[in-house]
Amino acid sequence: MKDRKGWLYAILALVGGNFGGALWGHLIPREAEAAAHAARALKAEKFVLVDTDGNERGVFQVDQKGIAGVSLEDQTGRQRSEFRVGADGGAAIAFFDQSGSKRVLLGETPGGRDGLAIYSTGGRQIAGFTVADDNASSVTLYDPSNGRARVGLGVSSSGEPALVLFDQSGRDRAEIHVTVNGKPGLALADENGKSIAGL
Repeated sequence: MKDRKGWLYAILALVGGNFGGALWGHLIPREAEAAAHAARALKAEKFVLVDTDGNERGVFQVDQKGIAGVSLEDQTGRQRSEFRVGADGGAAIAFFDQSGSKRVLLGETPGGRDGLAIYSTGGRQIAGFTVADDNASSVTLYDPSNGRARVGLGVSSSGEPALVLFDQSGRDRAEIHVTVNGKPGLALADENGKSIAGL
């Protein structure tokens, strides 16, 4: 009798297992089951990073202009850093101070050049090191009170170095350069841009 009950339980278990497996296959498609076990990508337009208290500390998103960006905030909610890639492919990393003003920008700088831009406490650019598409490079220092260029040091794409000094209005007042043939030159101009001396 015991042997008979054992066989009966075994048959019921076998039939129940097959029936359950068949039912599971009909209720949940195999593709969904496979996706649940082998998910390798999580897709969304925006991810929000929060701390243990639920405060927002960062955002990963693609905005309406097609700019993909990562923004990180401090404990008070102020943006302190950003990494972005524009729809045109231009990319930059920016760092901000406690007041939210931009202090450092690395990558595509204002003017469409690649390089490094440094800003004052008020968010005005005061220094920059850039390289143009033709490989001309320059270092520019700006007036912190009005943001106009005051000193420019650069090397053209042909290899000619030059130093330029600007007045408070951003006008070129003095320039020293060396041509590609090795000939030096010096030029001075008045406030109207008229040459007053040259060598």
